[in-house]
Amino acid sequence: MNNDTASRIRESAHDLMAERGYFGFSYANIAESVGIRKASIHHHYPSKIDLAVATLKESRASLVQAVGGLDHAEADPLRRLKLYIHHLVECIHNNHRPICIAALLSAELPALPDEIQVEVKQHFDFLLLWVKRTLKEGAICGNIQLRRSAEMEAQSFVALVHGAMLSARALGSPALFHSITEGALNSFRSRE
Repeated sequence: MNNDTASRIRESAHDLMAERGYFGFSYANIAESVGIRKASIHHHYPSKIDLAVATLKESRASLVQAVGGLDHAEADPLRRLKLYIHHLVECIHNNHRPICIAALLSAELPALPDEIQVEVKQHFDFLLLWVKRTLKEGAICGNIQLRRSAEMEAQSFVALVHGAMLSARALGSPALFHSITEGALNSFRSRE
């Protein structure tokens, strides 16, 4: 088995978790999706917990890389937040990874194994830290207005983004996500 197979297994697990949640898929679903035997999946990921943890770690690594790219490429903190939201809008609109699996799994958190709970929390910890740092930077340079502490604004922003993702999914309305998140971004604009 090569690394490509492990990657395809994680991709399938990601898509299945986004579609059905942690408890809604099995190795049989992945075997069918990837076109391999269940024993091959167990070779790479001995348990479903191992697979979910690896998938969440990969998802967080993608987030770290993406926001790192935004930090490097875009000097304007408010613009960075807009680009982050724009990426999510595109994902939802094109139905490509239409929901953050960490957000989805957070709804199942009390029932999830401890190892998966840790990964979900680490995803949110990282995202909150990035948003808070970005908001503080924007407040310092004057293009973001904070009404409360950067910590509270970051918590509210992340909750709003992920809540909007869930609402857009439930109502089948990608436009709803865009509308809600645009309002959140507008609330940060400095008023002169």
